[in-house]
Amino acid sequence: MEFVDEAVVFLRSGKGGAGQISFRREKYVPKGGPDGGDGGRGGAVILEATPRRNTLVDYRYRRFQHAEDGRPGGKRQMNGAQGSDLRVPVPVGTLVYDDETEELIADLDTPGAQWSLPGGRGGLGNRHYRTSTNQAPRKAQPGEPGLERTVRLELKLIADVGLLGYPNAGKSTFLGRVSAASPKVADYPFTTLVPQLGVVRLSDESTFVLADIPGLIDGAAEGAGLGHQFLKHVERCRLLIHLVAFDPLEERTPVERWEALTEELHAFGGPVVDRPQVIALNKVDTATPAQIAAEVEALRAASGAEVHPISAVTGQGVPELVAAVWERVRPEDPEDDGG
Repeated sequence: MEFVDEAVVFLRSGKGGAGQISFRREKYVPKGGPDGGDGGRGGAVILEATPRRNTLVDYRYRRFQHAEDGRPGGKRQMNGAQGSDLRVPVPVGTLVYDDETEELIADLDTPGAQWSLPGGRGGLGNRHYRTSTNQAPRKAQPGEPGLERTVRLELKLIADVGLLGYPNAGKSTFLGRVSAASPKVADYPFTTLVPQLGVVRLSDESTFVLADIPGLIDGAAEGAGLGHQFLKHVERCRLLIHLVAFDPLEERTPVERWEALTEELHAFGGPVVDRPQVIALNKVDTATPAQIAAEVEALRAASGAEVHPISAVTGQGVPELVAAVWERVRPEDPEDDGG
C-alpha cells in the first residue's frame, strides 16, 4: 500500500433533528395537548488511532468525512433516532492540526486515542413549551447544525529507535537482519523510498521497534532528496543509530560522513537534535582489523558516542549492537526504584 504521511480532510458532524409540533388526537380526547417528540442528536466524527493502519493514503482520496444527521422527532412523544457516529481510523502517531490556524488539536500517539467533532443537539418538541397560559404551543426547536472543520493529518511514526544514514549505507540490510521486516534491498541509492518499521526481539519480553528512515543526502534539511520528507519520523524516537559504512572508495571518511549527517540533523532542528545516539560502522567485513580499529577510534573521538563495528551482511557485531541499544531503551523496572 502507498505510504502517505499527510492529508487534508474536511470533517462535518451530523446536524440535530428538528423537534416535532404535534398534538394528541384520540377518540374522546379532542384536546389532548402537545405530544411532539424531540429530534435526535447528530452523529459525531471520531478520529481514532489504530495499529491496524500505517498510512493516511485513504484520506488523500476520501477528503470529505460526514457523520449522519439526527432524525426529527415524531408524534406521540416519539424522539428521533440519533445519527450514527462516523469513526475515522488513523495510524497511531497521527497529529491533528487545524488547517487554517495550524493549531495542534490532538496527538493520537497511543492505540485507541481519540479526538471527536461532536454532532449538533436535537431540537425540543412542542410538548416542552406547554405552560399554564399556553396549552397548545405551536413551537418547537430546530436541530443544531453540525460542526465543520478542515484538519491536516500528519503521521509521525512511533518507534523506539531511528535508523539513519546516507543512501546505500546498509540500513535495509541491517533492519532485515535484526527484525522480521522484509525491506527491499539492492546495491544502489534510494532503495528505501518509505520508512520501514521492524520489531527487534531479544526475547518474548524484550523487544523494541526500529524505524529505517529513507537515506539522507547533503541538503536534506532544505528539502533535497528524500530526507526532509521523512526526518520528522525520527522525532519521537528515544535513540538514534547512525549507520556509517566503511567504504575505501568513498571520498569522505566515515567521520566526515557522520559529521555531514549530523549537520543535516541540526539544520532540520526540532527534537531530533537532542536525541542520544549510537554509531554503527557498517561493512567492516571488507576492512582489515587495523582499519576497523582506526575508524572506530576516530568516530569515538569525533562524536563522544558509542561506536560498534558491524557487518549487516555477515552479522558480525550485530548482536552486541542490539544488546547495547536495548540497554538504552529498555523500560525501567519498577522494582528497581528506591533500591
